[in-house]
Amino acid sequence: MDQIWAPWRMEFIMKADKQEGCFLCQKSSESNDEANLILFRGKYNFILLNAYPYNPGHLLVAPYRHIGNILDTGEDELKEHYELVKIGIRLLTNVVKPTAFNTGMNLGKIAGAGVADHIHTHIVPRWQGDTNFMPVVGDTKVLSESLDATYRKLYAGIKDAI
Repeated sequence: MDQIWAPWRMEFIMKADKQEGCFLCQKSSESNDEANLILFRGKYNFILLNAYPYNPGHLLVAPYRHIGNILDTGEDELKEHYELVKIGIRLLTNVVKPTAFNTGMNLGKIAGAGVADHIHTHIVPRWQGDTNFMPVVGDTKVLSESLDATYRKLYAGIKDAI
């Protein structure tokens, strides 16, 4: 059997059941954007790199406000949210050049929301062949680039995407 070395996953495994509070609120309230993987801050929402991505460059767009229902968003808040989704897609298109995207929200725990009480939109870049036997057979996703390297590339390109 082949083994894949992914030591950065241990941090997630150790914290998975221990995290208290909302990571989106926590990250957005701190001032160290690089450590928190925040790429852009708007007036009502922000863009951050997902720390446990499905693919390299997997972004999240979230409001600063801790709300779990999209029906509770204000008009300006919702408009900016989707403007940031567009910026995220433009950023990924310019920098990592995917051939497609998955975007969307999981609204509620039963729908698959890992953070059910703070809405957020996923932007997942996709490439031909990025799904292979590993997730199906080995229940393992192989990421070809570190989060730090992905963050640096995306951060360098954010101004061109705005």
